Amino acid sequence: MTAADYTFAEPWGATHHVTTLGDGPVHWIHWGGPEDSDADPMLLVHGLGGSHLNWLDVGQAWSKTREVYAVDVRGFGLTPGFPRDTSVLANRDLVVSFISHLIRRPVVLIGNSMGGMISAFVARSRPDLVRATVLVDPALPLAAVRPDPKVTARFAVFAVPGLAERAMRRARNTVPAEMMARDLIALCFADESRMQQRMLDTTVAMARTRGSVEADQGDLERGFTVAARSLLRILGQRGRYFRMLASIETPVLLLQGDKDRLVNVAAARDAARRNPHWTYVEFPGVGHTPQLEVPDQVIPVVEDWLELALADDAAAAG
Repeated sequence: MTAADYTFAEPWGATHHVTTLGDGPVHWIHWGGPEDSDADPMLLVHGLGGSHLNWLDVGQAWSKTREVYAVDVRGFGLTPGFPRDTSVLANRDLVVSFISHLIRRPVVLIGNSMGGMISAFVARSRPDLVRATVLVDPALPLAAVRPDPKVTARFAVFAVPGLAERAMRRARNTVPAEMMARDLIALCFADESRMQQRMLDTTVAMARTRGSVEADQGDLERGFTVAARSLLRILGQRGRYFRMLASIETPVLLLQGDKDRLVNVAAARDAARRNPHWTYVEFPGVGHTPQLEVPDQVIPVVEDWLELALADDAAAAG
């Protein structure tokens, strides 16, 4: 399928595009921003199991002042996955290529969950491509708190070869798309009533599209498990990962919902303590995807921080 076949983001004012990067096509959406804007463009990177849909509300708002891009990383959304590499580090390289060859100027890089981890790796390895980094409930090593039992059970299946793939494939073939979407919302939101109906409808439509064009999208379940296992391996190297985070040269804003079941708030507070030069903002009563659950809170926090952080950065450079 081509970009012209997709209309999911159009009600939010974005356009769909497909570009060949590396070993295959990459789907992304774009808001043009004001013609006279000299603001740095934004690139938005979703998390495990997510897509460009995760950014529609905030992306539309931020595009009032700048260009905004949201990319589907390899194996997710409308970007084909396995047998192509869908691991965290492969998607780091994909994001680097996207900025270098498509945007062609440094960006404000914003990532949620696994996308936060990918964004951190990009900022660390290619500071020349990143003006500022916003980590939204990023994947972080476990803190010394009791883990959520439902989350633990979900990720435990990745330890058994083939088990996760079979379970996900069976669910996709037997569970209605709307039920699966609501289950994901229940996991990621602290308050499910905050999910907009049109966003739910769009999420369900996306799931049906992915399932109907599986030959074009690759092995959906295998792509997911390769990404998930690579994420867990990185988190298992706790000291190395924390050292990588501490070595990011760009200004960093860390956002966290205090009711996040996937990344406990204690882990974010620990990361903030380890990096006192970062700015840390907590959203009370919010889950794993603040940009979806409380976009009206996230939008001004990011805008206000960017105005200060980039001004300070310019002053320091001058």
